Amino acid sequence: MNWLSTNFAPGSIMVFALGMLCAYLAGSVNFSILLFRLLGKGDPRSQFSGNPGVTNVFRQAGWTVAGLVLLLDVGRAAGVALAASHFLRVHLVPWAGFGLILGNHFPCFHKFKGGKGVANYLGFCAILLPMGTVLGVVTYLTVFAIFRIPFIASFGMLAVLAGFGLGHWWPDIPGIAAVIATTAAIVWFHRGNIASLSQRKQLPKV
Repeated sequence: MNWLSTNFAPGSIMVFALGMLCAYLAGSVNFSILLFRLLGKGDPRSQFSGNPGVTNVFRQAGWTVAGLVLLLDVGRAAGVALAASHFLRVHLVPWAGFGLILGNHFPCFHKFKGGKGVANYLGFCAILLPMGTVLGVVTYLTVFAIFRIPFIASFGMLAVLAGFGLGHWWPDIPGIAAVIATTAAIVWFHRGNIASLSQRKQLPKV
């Protein structure tokens, strides 16, 4: 009871709820959609996979724009992680990452149709799990070099980030639950890719 009363007192709950809302709103700002509008390229969700993520941006606008989107996504996510670390209790910080990727996938500013949260989660973990992030990126590049399919490489990186996250917040139940929820959500966002792979359909390679 002391643990519950200390960590989930009314004031703490209000700060946590406000933090989740801010993380969601931050994630709801989709840089690829905004950049495409600025460049007069339409909506990145209208072509290829329909996902306004870095890979689909690369297919439509090349590495320069895709790289800029990646930097903006990672930078924004890192900012959310820093803010969460300052305002939230340690075991509640990873929930800000969950709010961030929910905003990225269901952006209230873009008709609730967004990306899959991979780049954002990478940027979020870069602040909290630097070693895991480095190994995650190495895993991504290695898996991508073998299969040339971005979502499979993303799953490899996600597995590394999840492992480091579970180890970092163990045995704090809220932190572990946040890592599991965020990982499960990103996997769920890729359910179309998983279905195509299970049906042996040709997945787009890069």
